Amino acid sequence: MTENYENTSENQEESTTVVNDISFFMPGKVEKADEIKAPISKRYKDNQGNIIPFVFKPITTERVDELEKQSMKMVKQKGRHIGQELDQARFMARIAVESTIFPDFKSKELRQAYKTEDPIEVAKKVLNIAGEFSGWLSKASEVNGFDETPDDLEELAKNS
Repeated sequence: MTENYENTSENQEESTTVVNDISFFMPGKVEKADEIKAPISKRYKDNQGNIIPFVFKPITTERVDELEKQSMKMVKQKGRHIGQELDQARFMARIAVESTIFPDFKSKELRQAYKTEDPIEVAKKVLNIAGEFSGWLSKASEVNGFDETPDDLEELAKNS
């Protein structure tokens, strides 16, 4: 029994050493975020009849901060400006647009085809069935880690 305890103690020391090694957090040490393909609509198919997946990539925290600032709206009370609040729906849609690599809702071709300069409006017209649009928002949220909880990460750490 003592032998087991000693092994456990050694393993804990090794683990602590790795955990306390700050070099893992230095620039260039992080794994690159992968592109993620996911079917969003069953209505868009290639020439062979296969569903065309959307391609997503997570965006940076700095970009999320910028999108948040762009998604603020004025709050008025009795005709007076009293502050600002986050337009949550617009904010999440902006994150989805930025995270979607394909189709590129910001492309000039799509904006012209759908007669709008707003990429969010393009997405709403392409994904004009409510469940598709909602699924797209949900996938973008997931890709950017908004759906992960500390418990999820703890479970991943245990299994790696």
